[in-house]
Amino acid sequence: MLSGLLSHIGVVEEREKARPGQKQQRRPGPREYLGARGAKFAIFPGSGLARKNPPYVMAFELVETRRLWARQNATIEPEWAERLGAHLVKRTYSEPHWSQKRQSVMARERVTLYGVPLVTDRLISYGKVDRELAREIFIRHALVYGEWSTRHEFFHHNRLLLQQAEELEHRARRRDLVVDEHTLFDFYDARVGAEVVSGAHFDQWWKGVRRERPGLLTFDPAMLTHDAAAEVTEQDYPEQWVADGGLTFDVAYHFEPGAADDGITIDVPVAVLNRVGDDDFSWNVPGVREELVTELLRSLPKQLRVNFVPAPNTARAFLADVPAGEEPLLDALERYLRSTTGVHVPREAWGLDALAPHLRPSYRVVDEKGHEQARGKDLAALKAPLRPRFEQAMAEVAADSGVARTGETSWEFGDIAATATWTRAGHEVEAYPGLVDEGATVGLQVFGSAAERDARHRLGLIRLLLIGLDKLDQRSSSLTDRLLAGLSNEEKLRLAGTSYPSVQALLADCLRAVVTEAVDAAQAGGMVRTQQQCDALLASIRAGHEGAAGAVRALLPDLLRVLDAHRETDRLLAGRAELALLPALSDMQAQLGRLVPAGFVGDAGVTQLRRYPVYLGAIRRRREQLGEGRTAVLRDREWLDRVRPLQEAYLHRIDALPEGRPPGATLRQVRWQLEEFRVSLWAPQLGTAGKVSDVRIRKLLDNADGPKAR
Repeated sequence: MLSGLLSHIGVVEEREKARPGQKQQRRPGPREYLGARGAKFAIFPGSGLARKNPPYVMAFELVETRRLWARQNATIEPEWAERLGAHLVKRTYSEPHWSQKRQSVMARERVTLYGVPLVTDRLISYGKVDRELAREIFIRHALVYGEWSTRHEFFHHNRLLLQQAEELEHRARRRDLVVDEHTLFDFYDARVGAEVVSGAHFDQWWKGVRRERPGLLTFDPAMLTHDAAAEVTEQDYPEQWVADGGLTFDVAYHFEPGAADDGITIDVPVAVLNRVGDDDFSWNVPGVREELVTELLRSLPKQLRVNFVPAPNTARAFLADVPAGEEPLLDALERYLRSTTGVHVPREAWGLDALAPHLRPSYRVVDEKGHEQARGKDLAALKAPLRPRFEQAMAEVAADSGVARTGETSWEFGDIAATATWTRAGHEVEAYPGLVDEGATVGLQVFGSAAERDARHRLGLIRLLLIGLDKLDQRSSSLTDRLLAGLSNEEKLRLAGTSYPSVQALLADCLRAVVTEAVDAAQAGGMVRTQQQCDALLASIRAGHEGAAGAVRALLPDLLRVLDAHRETDRLLAGRAELALLPALSDMQAQLGRLVPAGFVGDAGVTQLRRYPVYLGAIRRRREQLGEGRTAVLRDREWLDRVRPLQEAYLHRIDALPEGRPPGATLRQVRWQLEEFRVSLWAPQLGTAGKVSDVRIRKLLDNADGPKAR
């Protein structure tokens, strides 16, 4: 019956959905159906389907009264009508697209019969509908764009060649080196068979063609780039960075302004973090050096920048005259500008933060398996949070080599090598063995840098000598007990009331100062590495005038003068002051607190302790000058402005040291140079220990091990 009643079919109409916040509006009466040629009808109430409302119905007759009613109805499937009315249905297609899952060009099909939709959104293979368009979409998406999962060798070879060609654009930071997609489409269009509209069709076609012409679809590398690509050379844009010591690092390029990884990215293994720093990569790759130097010159303040115009010419002359990599870029550039123009450019004048991100390399710190551990522009800043991971790598090196020891109270370390090299993750790891102070004992560890090793080894050697002095003393009472017993009541009173918990603790620190002085003198010519050197140093400490005890007694008069001067200075600063003097008083109180904390005697050593009366006298002289009027206050403020940046830079370096790591020799020198610089400003009549200036201190800070102060 359906074959004769195709014009009496209908599809139920969907009710309009209520808008948010509105109630569903119900239309009175039975549901309406969309029939042929736009007619709308409802199932007659007396029909058995009146309340069931099936999706598709066929009516034997349509009767119009107050509305159009369908009588004698039956439920049908739309596929029946599509099959019986195949000569009458209309088919339309939309959204032709490449389906990577089906490996074919698909489209959405809509089938209607007399305007009644039988199929609304059916996916079909579009190659049967429009073979030419389906072939074009297949070539463009599957072959040109690479949106195809296939094992064909030519396909993967071509994708690799395209990646290599695109890498040239990332290196040269330009988008005109690789041919466009239309060139690639024309290449495939001229070769792929006309019958190919899907992955299956291609497989069948290629199976026969590749036997006779296996290279038909393989790219020629020369066809992928324009002539300008020859300007991008391996010499200017290397794939690996070769650092001092034969270390090599993979280099990746990315051209995407605004992206975090725009520019070059250098992979640095955790195991070799100790062997490289930001200065090792400051020159960047040769291809961007001219732009880098030009932008550095343009970042200078105007009063300096005008001496080096035009900047591109100066940059080219600099790169032509100065060999790259022999020293950090800024050091070389400052020296060149001073020698050619006579203009000195201070380090803080460079506007490094104003440089385009791609001119500063990014670093990707990776573990042994190549997994990223950290990423950023500042290698020194990346090292800090990764220090536990790096120390673990050093500990593994020490454990594998059998170097590490702990809990020793005498020299049981053999001869300590200056450096030791092991291979980890394909890289040579250079470590520095040295002693470490464990409190009551001494151990041997390996460290990531010579500066850290030297600082820790110094304290470990001091501890070992102090333990050795106690062992050699056969008397029942300790050396500090005997020293305490030999003091007069007046001396005990003068030694009391310090930052030390007891006079005995102060005397013990005096002994540490004596040993510290001996260690620094012994290691001035080189690090103590053997038991023979250690034993000789211990013997020299005991063999002096009355031994270590005599050295401590000789130190006591100097210490008493320091404590008396400290009390006098502290009393002078404790008085009330005007508001205008508060910055100066705060600075002097902070200086006094840094000079005389708990443990200051042992930290200073004998020689430096004898300079304390001068430092404290300079503080008192400064306080007295503040009472000489407004001119003196303004002069003090001017001098403080010279000292404060250096003091803050030094304190920044100290605070940036990892927990438990002592400052190195250069930072210790900076500390005392700062005190001498204060003497030269506020009390030059007291004299300084050698030449001192803010320029010298700044150079020391630049050369000190650890994070640079911004």
